[in-house]
Amino acid sequence: MRKSRLGKVAAMAAIAALALTSCGGSDSEADGDKIRIGIKFDQPGLGFKDGDNYTGFDVDVAKYVANELGYAEDKVEFVSAPSANRETMLQNNQVDMIFATYSITDERNKVIDFAGPYFVAGQDLLVASDSDINGPEALNGKNLCSVTGSTSAKKVKDNYAEGTNLQELPGYAECVTQMSGGTIDAVTTDDIILAGLAAQPAYKGKFKVVGKPFSEEKYGVGLPDGTDKCKAINEAITKMIDSGDWQKALDKNTEGTGYKPNSKTNPPKLADTCA
Repeated sequence: MRKSRLGKVAAMAAIAALALTSCGGSDSEADGDKIRIGIKFDQPGLGFKDGDNYTGFDVDVAKYVANELGYAEDKVEFVSAPSANRETMLQNNQVDMIFATYSITDERNKVIDFAGPYFVAGQDLLVASDSDINGPEALNGKNLCSVTGSTSAKKVKDNYAEGTNLQELPGYAECVTQMSGGTIDAVTTDDIILAGLAAQPAYKGKFKVVGKPFSEEKYGVGLPDGTDKCKAINEAITKMIDSGDWQKALDKNTEGTGYKPNSKTNPPKLADTCA
């Protein structure tokens, strides 16, 4: 009798555990019918969270790709992916993929995979709409802002204008606010990030992207190492470009800034980048 009673208890415990598992695991595990996509939450025009709404070019591309992979918009879970945490998030199965101004580099490719690129950015300058600054060489004696820890502004000083006065602030939004007040002459980072900032309603018509990029950053889709999704993602990006939806998304998120991406590299032509 005792053995039979213990068997029943064990069976009931197993059923309970199975029921709990079917109701959902830990937050870091995939939901099965959902896809978790890492984006920036604080980059207007690219990846931005406002309440329950997510907007930006990265977001639009992510939604399009997810839909092509079989995930409707209500099956997409967006997760904040700060720059310093992106590789770790992919390695620890916290997200399934990342669209977050994520430049493809050889160093990153050692630990994760990339699909794409879905955009090719370049370091550029954001200036007042009536400014005569037309490139990094014109920054001698000018005040140039970038974010703390970034190498963008130092690159300008080292390679283009030694007399540039550098100023670092916690975020690009703070740089733009200072420029609006007249204490900063230019802000530097990737051109599409600058265009996204300038496209915000509070800044419409006040700023412009100079339009002379002086670096090349290929934005890829970050994926776990050894993934089998790379080819399908590249096909989805190509379809978005060919259909015109890629251009519509870009125009919508940079409207009113006069921003034109480098036509030699955009839209990107995807070769067989999947291993």
